Amino acid sequence: MSQPRHFVDLWALDGATLRAILDDAHRRKAARAGWTQGRVDADAPAAGRTLAMIFERNSTRTRFSFDAAIRQLGGAGIISTSADMQLGRGETIEDTARVLSRMVDAVMLRAARHDTIEALAQAATVPVINGLTNKSHPCQILADLMTLEAHRGPLAGKTIAWVGDGNNVCASYLHAAGKLGFALNIATPPEYAPDGMDLARAVEAGGRITLTDDPRAAVAGADCVVADTWVSMGDIDYDERLAALGPYQVDDALMDLAGPKAMFLHCLPAHRGEEVTDAVLEGERSLVWDAAENRLHAQKSILAWCFGAF
Repeated sequence: MSQPRHFVDLWALDGATLRAILDDAHRRKAARAGWTQGRVDADAPAAGRTLAMIFERNSTRTRFSFDAAIRQLGGAGIISTSADMQLGRGETIEDTARVLSRMVDAVMLRAARHDTIEALAQAATVPVINGLTNKSHPCQILADLMTLEAHRGPLAGKTIAWVGDGNNVCASYLHAAGKLGFALNIATPPEYAPDGMDLARAVEAGGRITLTDDPRAAVAGADCVVADTWVSMGDIDYDERLAALGPYQVDDALMDLAGPKAMFLHCLPAHRGEEVTDAVLEGERSLVWDAAENRLHAQKSILAWCFGAF
């Protein structure tokens, strides 16, 4: 039996695969112009297939986009929280993987810990997709990059500035940078810098990575500025984070230092008045709502790739 195509971390996939997924996402979105959301894509690459969606963490965009995605591809979905399953009573993730592999055609997991999804993928005989963990958020980054391409053209040669906490979303940007040819400037307080392993992987993949504790230096001339919440699910050092990250708020003055056509992205939900001001989030440079929509289109192409449609 051939090994399933897992989508767990961007660093584990080559640039050609990521490029093919993005190209397919652009084509699928364009082909649906003017369609209702419930209409099935013409090629229906998931016809006869079922996707299991498991949530250990709360979700809006991941839950609705994956559910809509499998339907638009012609398949069906089953949604559950871990508390609804025997996972919530101590059944191992490996045993869960073996059972689900006999009942569904792919599994998407939004997990509290990254080692949970790694164990799921190791034991499963169907594709496993990372809907978010504490270590990475690959689906979000493909939606962001799809949005940047749609509005600013090819990724190669672009500069993306990350401002704030060097968290799981930042990690996936690092995983993608060298493989897709964009430069990545990262501004964080030293105590919230990105993981060293993620930095090493980015450099090994040819990524042009700049680290600084100065957000003004990071955004200077950038094509895109990205921020995320300073306090993620599971973080308990709320006061310390707000104190350290206060100078990293993205406001109009910071955006004005970026390139003349720079756009702003945020994976949402946003904490308005903390990592980003209302003026930026709602302003003409913000493309966060396009990126939220593109979660649907990017994930459709991730699913299609997992099912071997291209």
